[in-house]
Amino acid sequence: RLHSHDVRYGSGSGQQSVTGVSAADDGNSYWRVRGPTEAVCQRGTPVRCGQAIRLTHLGTGRNLHSHRFASPLSGNQEVSAFGEAGEGDYLDDWTVVCSGTYWVRESEVRFQHTSTDVFLSVTGEQYGRPIHGQKEVHGMAASNQNNYWKVMEGIFMQPSEAFKAEQYHAEL
Repeated sequence: RLHSHDVRYGSGSGQQSVTGVSAADDGNSYWRVRGPTEAVCQRGTPVRCGQAIRLTHLGTGRNLHSHRFASPLSGNQEVSAFGEAGEGDYLDDWTVVCSGTYWVRESEVRFQHTSTDVFLSVTGEQYGRPIHGQKEVHGMAASNQNNYWKVMEGIFMQPSEAFKAEQYHAEL
């Protein structure tokens, strides 16, 4: 599970750490899907494959972020949480890579950083203190089995009426 908390990296950017955990009962693994920087995403509008989004950590209000710092354990690209109250910068934008037209809750998805093209990934590297046992989340240049993600829990909005009409309306 994509996880974060108000613990900063001791190297690299010094920004809020982002890790991977297996525990299902930790509220620090909740993220809000939002439109990309300086764009509005109406609640209830499905996310299209290929669309840019931001993921905002519910507990701290910081956005999933990446930049050209080396990650602390693997030396891949660092992934952090950045900004205040959901506002950050263009390095918070990620493209949803999926099959089909829309991101479907039950399907696996990849997130590709829009500025540096790395894929949001988790491998086996684990931290020691103060986040013992949590796995390093980082950006990898190649798509592979380490960068598939799936929605596990959350609050899901029903598609908007305009979207439903677009999908099911047929002219005579």
